[in-house]
Amino acid sequence: MHAPFWLTTALLFPVLLYQGKRTRRVTPRLPEATGDCAGQYGEGEPVFRLLVLGESTAAGVGVENHALGLASQLALQLHQRTGLCIGWSTFGVNGIRLGALLDALGSADLPPADAVLLSMGVNDTTGFTPRFRFRRQLIQLRENLATRYQAPITLLSVPPMDKFSALPAPLRQVMGWRARQLDRVYQVLAARKPEDFRYLGYPTVSDPALLARDGYHPSDKGYRAIAQALAEQDWGLLPP
Repeated sequence: MHAPFWLTTALLFPVLLYQGKRTRRVTPRLPEATGDCAGQYGEGEPVFRLLVLGESTAAGVGVENHALGLASQLALQLHQRTGLCIGWSTFGVNGIRLGALLDALGSADLPPADAVLLSMGVNDTTGFTPRFRFRRQLIQLRENLATRYQAPITLLSVPPMDKFSALPAPLRQVMGWRARQLDRVYQVLAARKPEDFRYLGYPTVSDPALLARDGYHPSDKGYRAIAQALAEQDWGLLPP
């Protein structure tokens, strides 16, 4: 299964290797966001607490501080929609893969949360993490967090890398192909284990006005747009 992908990758390997190295060399490497990794919108004790885990999007790459990043902006959108006090926190490492994130979380002091959003997949795509390993690591993540967080982990869809303007063809198409394979792992896992996972998609951030100067990560407007789309999903805050 997926033999066409691996055959295509093997045939194009010299080109993909050259393009990958050149892209890393010419693309600006933006820092992680600074500032507090947690906060809240509204007065008093939060009635809903959001925790975002993952790679560069959780680390706030593309904006100066975490207040402009995904966790904060999603909490703000939920607060504005419901009028409730919403707390947020984020834990992310730029460039990390899921296996390394598991190790990092083992020693992390994670805060209480009512919902955990996982933003991963880009580095496992570029690193060609096998699908069986990616799935096993997701299950391990859920088991590791089960005693602390009861709600299913929300899997944020793997970005469609074939839409990344910073990547040249055919590297862009091959990475997009691989990203769809890992995203399918998300979808199948959420369908088979709804008590442990749920899957959320979001619109592609391809408008240059929504991208940071590296043409790869969201800008402050990009994170706001993603947050607006995610806030439209059911987070169990409003009556049916």
